[in-house]
Amino acid sequence: MDAITLEILRNQLESIAEEMGQVLITGAYSPNIKERRDCSTALFDSEGRMVAQAEHIPVHLGAMPEAVETVRRKDPRPGDVFVLNDPFEGGTHLPDITMVSPLTARGEIVGYAVSRAHHADVGGSTPGSMPAGAREIYEEGLRLPAVRLQRAGETNDDVMELLLANVRNAGERRADLRAQLAANDRAEDRLNDLFSEHGEEVVREGFDAVIDYSRERIEVEISELPDGSYDATDALEGDGVTDGDIEIAATVTVDGESIDVDFSGTAEQVPGNVNAPLAVAKSAVYFVVRCVTDPEIPPNHGCYAPVSVHAPEGSLLNPRPPAAVVGGNVETSQRVTDTVFLALANATPDRVPAQGQGTMNNLTVGGRSGKFAYYETIGGGFGARADKDGMDGVQVGMTNTLNTPVESLETEYPMRVEEYSLREGSGGRGRYRGGLGLVRSVRLAEPATVSLLTERRRYGPRGVAGGEDGRPGENLIDGEPVPAKTTRDVPAGTLITVKTPGGGGHGDPDERDPELTERDGEDGVAE
Repeated sequence: MDAITLEILRNQLESIAEEMGQVLITGAYSPNIKERRDCSTALFDSEGRMVAQAEHIPVHLGAMPEAVETVRRKDPRPGDVFVLNDPFEGGTHLPDITMVSPLTARGEIVGYAVSRAHHADVGGSTPGSMPAGAREIYEEGLRLPAVRLQRAGETNDDVMELLLANVRNAGERRADLRAQLAANDRAEDRLNDLFSEHGEEVVREGFDAVIDYSRERIEVEISELPDGSYDATDALEGDGVTDGDIEIAATVTVDGESIDVDFSGTAEQVPGNVNAPLAVAKSAVYFVVRCVTDPEIPPNHGCYAPVSVHAPEGSLLNPRPPAAVVGGNVETSQRVTDTVFLALANATPDRVPAQGQGTMNNLTVGGRSGKFAYYETIGGGFGARADKDGMDGVQVGMTNTLNTPVESLETEYPMRVEEYSLREGSGGRGRYRGGLGLVRSVRLAEPATVSLLTERRRYGPRGVAGGEDGRPGENLIDGEPVPAKTTRDVPAGTLITVKTPGGGGHGDPDERDPELTERDGEDGVAE
């Protein structure tokens, strides 16, 4: 395929994935999707290879191929639409519901449209479906294998009714599922437009061409890294059931045009909910590889093909059912990212920043009546780079969501925001300082169940090259410290405060430009 046609098709395919995302966000009812944009969309070919993705949530996108493979084993037919969330069958954690629609031409499946969205509640023992002390997946919500929500173009009402009977705020769940369905339908419309414009044969040839193009470019990037094996370890701070450190070990081997990541030596699966399916570990590795290579390479199957990931069965990163996993997707994925970055820093130190906040600071608040479920991931400090300060108050690593705007939060939920500010002095000092964390305080107008799933409360994000560590985060309820992972019932009037970690610093603090130090004081960065 000539370069001009390839570039036109690549952009058109990526625009389909982006438009899917816009349809989903616009059509959703829940603030978690329509405001925070906790969703992802992608386009796959008939062989289950990702052709194009919208640049949404890294932990969603890297795991999507597993979901498509699960559906392909179910003998999909034209007009079928599958939903799934089972982490042991292509999902990530139960709140993330994936919808997979076969795309057809002339009665033949030519690809798949995939949308994944975090639903604010999918049942389970607590509102919001993120119980901090869960010991089994059954406590975390309704578990869906790949089932047909639609068969031959007709909605399977029995499946929809079963799903909605097991979740809180069923009307909101129904609306968000319909938004996902609309997004997938839009993909089929737009793909058929491409077939009309270019011809089906040319477009399907383009699927192969864009994948080959990305693979060739990523292999060149990998080949420029020094060959060798690079080791690193990091740890999670307890699992919500036990409080000891949980080690993650990674050996990253660069060999010519390929990268292999082996998590042998990582802790065995744990009683609590920070176990992570292998697909989540793969997502984290893919994200790191993307970060240390050319960001202009089109993201698709070709980017991931030269990367292999292994973890022992029964380990933290490849658990056996019925392990609890809801925290693995949101917190363990962050620590996997940190660990692989640490390993690759030995190979390419200038491309790896100091550690960022390393947590999503998950806060879930649910009314006991089941009428509302608020979910938030709160930004923090980005790690300092070799040539610039870390960014303040941003999402770091495996999430890419926005915050819930204060106006939306106070309109949609019985809550009031009392503080939302940068956390002064939280970034690690260095030649370049780490980014600042945030302080977010909300007061509840009704009794509620509160769940916190957080990390970096014991150990701050590491500085590098002589830079200081970022400040650890804190969780407080009515001003009193509470554990990093906790679920509790609280009365009306309760004040919940989350202080997020700052990023690590880079380089000797004594070498910081005096003008930058002066500016820090003027901006209130330093306490």
